[in-house]
This record gives sequence, C-alpha cells and structure tokens, in this order.
Amino acid sequence: MEERKELMRKIKDEVVMLKKSPLYEFRIQNKNLPVIGEGSHSAKIMFIGEAPGRNEARTGRPFCGRAGDILNELLNSVGIKREEVYVTNIVKDRPPANRDPLPEEIEIYGPFLDRQIEIIQPKIIATLGRYSMYYIMPKFGLEFELEPISKNHGRTFDTTTSYGDIKVVPLYHPCVAVYNSHTLDILKKDFKVLESF
Repeated sequence: MEERKELMRKIKDEVVMLKKSPLYEFRIQNKNLPVIGEGSHSAKIMFIGEAPGRNEARTGRPFCGRAGDILNELLNSVGIKREEVYVTNIVKDRPPANRDPLPEEIEIYGPFLDRQIEIIQPKIIATLGRYSMYYIMPKFGLEFELEPISKNHGRTFDTTTSYGDIKVVPLYHPCVAVYNSHTLDILKKDFKVLESF
C-alpha cells in the first residue's frame, strides 16, 4: 500500500511540473490545481473521465461539482462507496472554457493514466464519456469493439492486461444528466452492471 502511495505521489509531482503541457500556462495563470485522482489505491473499480472542470481545478479533486454529485448518486444506487473506488481523468489539467481535450493533450497526459492503472490494477475500468472510452478500449485490444458511446454504453468487454484479466465498461459521462435529466435513468440502468462484480 505504501509503495502504491509513493508511486502515485511521484505521478503528482511530475504533473505539477509538466511545463511541456499546453495546459500548464493556463493552470498557472488561473491558479488552478492539477487533478490527479482520488480514492482507494487498491480499488477493484477505476472510473476514468475526460478532463477536470472548473470546480475540480479549484479543489484538485475529480468529479466534485454537479457531475460529481451525479456520480455519487449513481454509486449509491448500486451500493458502491466512493472511497472504495478510484476516480480520475485522462487529462490532469483543466482545458480552457471546459472544452473537450485535444489529441495532443491526451497524448501528453495518457502515460500518467497508464501508470495509475498499473499501480492500482483494477479489475474493472469504467470509462466515463466517449474520450476515455476511445482511449481505453484500443489500449487494451478492444479497438474492434469500438462503436459510438450511444451503442457501447452499459456493455461489458473482457480483456487482458499485464496484471491479469479485466472488464472494461463504457458509461456515459455523468454530466449528460446535468444537461438532460431523463438520461439519469439510463445511467442508473448502466451502473447496475457494476453490481455483479
């Protein structure tokens, strides 16, 4: 456990000093914080979003705004405690105006996420949103299963990693329920797949 903590701290230190990132200057100018992730370092389930928003960059915590409230509600709906899972994003710094992450930003921050996965060794990787789905599925040999998130959400894909067999579960990003409240029922239904693990 102590070793995992130390490896995570190393990632944080590297991200803090990541001057080659196109988002570094924006972070410094706006007195934002990088958002590395939070939760159990031995979590069975790892949730991966896209990039931090305004509230996340202010606090350094992932999914702490309205989308975070929805994520907490979804976890509660299937009896999972947030402190038992690990929550992070591909991109660790907030893009300006909450825009989508750019390919070069995903390329720069992706290796940090790869290391986090290797440290935590989750049995289930739940992607939140299309960007994390499009990053994770090809990474674990599931590129031929890739379809739009409207088709893949709530499905389970079996694959193998360097540390053993895992399941990848693409899910809609919780923020879809912020903008369209009827999607909350779809999200709750999709989250039920996590109950069986």
